[in-house]
Amino acid sequence: MSTELSSTAKHSTKGCDGSCRGANFAQEITMAFQPIVDLERQEIYAFEALVRGVDGRSAAEVLSCVDETNMFAFDQTCRVMAIQQAASLKMDVKLSINFIPNAVYEPQNCIRSTLTASEEFCFPKDRLIFEVLEGERVTSREHLASIFSTYSSFGFMTALDDFGEGYSGLNHLCRLRPDIVKMDMALVRDIDRDDRKRSIMRAMVSLTKDLGVRLISEGVETEDEILALRELGVELFQGYVLARPTIGELPSPRMSF
Repeated sequence: MSTELSSTAKHSTKGCDGSCRGANFAQEITMAFQPIVDLERQEIYAFEALVRGVDGRSAAEVLSCVDETNMFAFDQTCRVMAIQQAASLKMDVKLSINFIPNAVYEPQNCIRSTLTASEEFCFPKDRLIFEVLEGERVTSREHLASIFSTYSSFGFMTALDDFGEGYSGLNHLCRLRPDIVKMDMALVRDIDRDDRKRSIMRAMVSLTKDLGVRLISEGVETEDEILALRELGVELFQGYVLARPTIGELPSPRMSF
């Protein structure tokens, strides 16, 4: 989710003025893209698609209008739009798309528009990553595990976002078997000055390597945080110190630290 709210951030109708309720989301929203950088290889690993309003509304303002009555339409629109815009911008790396698990009533059926978009816009499905918040409230843990399993069977990568923010992180890691774990930014913040945080991150680097899972430190904001994380063995990074999300183009991240 980086330092921005994403298309599956915790949604609430509180604060919504009703202007977008029931609206055609395809006309109401757009995507900003933020890079995930492999500093060891000095290359962009992926871009994350982050929702924005076409009228300048923030992600939080857009998401305030998403509820049980329109979350399926919103979720599907975000997927297709992210793929379409990534293709039009000639993105040649992985694309990370957030999804709302409670909007996926049946994984096999709900993935059809994604597969169609992948084919229509010539964006290879093996470059798609689907991520969900570790602390996301879901109707069924079994259902979420089924979604991850189904997506993997289609060749998509899966990611667990904000890892450590929820109450059952290690259980999620074992049960969902994601390809990627994005560490909660609260653990990343000021890690250069916090011995306990460094100890936890060091253990997570070792654990994810043993499990064959890629680890991303997101929400990185300072050079000192980058340097501390690199010393601990972290290779993938996302945050403002590298590049801010941009609408209509793929931002070039800072690579040297």
